[in-house]
Amino acid sequence: MSWNRKHLLDIESLSAAEITTILDTARAFKAVGERAIKKVPALRGKTVINLFIEPSTRTRISFELAAQRLTADVINFSAEASSLKKGETLKDTARNLEALNADIIIIRHSATGAPHFLSRFLNASVINAGDGAHEHPTQALLDVFTIREKRGRIAGLNVTILGDILYSRVARSNIWALLKLGANVTLCGPSTLVPRVFEQMGCRVTHNLQDAIASADIINLLRIQHERQRKSMFPSLGEYSSLFGLNRARLARLKPDVLIMHPGPINRGVEIDSDVADCAQSVILEQVTNGLAVRMAVLFLVNGGKGPQEVAG
Repeated sequence: MSWNRKHLLDIESLSAAEITTILDTARAFKAVGERAIKKVPALRGKTVINLFIEPSTRTRISFELAAQRLTADVINFSAEASSLKKGETLKDTARNLEALNADIIIIRHSATGAPHFLSRFLNASVINAGDGAHEHPTQALLDVFTIREKRGRIAGLNVTILGDILYSRVARSNIWALLKLGANVTLCGPSTLVPRVFEQMGCRVTHNLQDAIASADIINLLRIQHERQRKSMFPSLGEYSSLFGLNRARLARLKPDVLIMHPGPINRGVEIDSDVADCAQSVILEQVTNGLAVRMAVLFLVNGGKGPQEVAG
């Protein structure tokens, strides 16, 4: 299937075929990244703006490098040093950026739906780099890319997402991507952070860690989203770690080839112990590497690319 979307706003609205097109295109770009000369001219003459209204280091740098690898001009826009601090609306800010002939605007915002809002009136392509507790599409894409690369498939795998599901945009995007591609998804964490309502999406919900991880092929750990919680959702980090943290003893009881994933930043000693984060089953740093290829693919596709067949070999 070829790609024909102007924006990437969420995973929920994508078909399995569209997700697969992104993954296949990312695989082609990963091969480009392994060459001596890592740049391709796919976005030469195009302007990409990183509009990050919510703080980010990892995602912003990954998008910036992806755009540079595609030979785009990149402008980083920080809310801390912008007219947004002076009361300018998001709509006016985006329109001013578009007046500078921006071709692609990558937005991270604390408000759910901000990328969708911009996409309704901008001519530029809009990419969602995380909106509130709603979605984080490229994180889910790099996660499923990593799983597919390691396991050769997604369908039929048992994936456990462990941690703060309620406030996690990463979790929502991952759930949509995994279910659309045929995985079995189990969610686990404190009952305050993993409500039964997620069963309506097609997930299995449990609050028993051993039950959640015993048959897991993949465990994706999420940090506690303190910045989005209105009050403490559990007694203490110590209790959370003792009940739901992944440590060496718990790892020893899992499938020997289980993959350990984490979107970062890692809170060592809380959701994951250091020796587990750095163990042979951990693919956390590979996720970072794959994120670059996935974001190159997304930039390429929203700019009019049709699929992996158009990526220079």
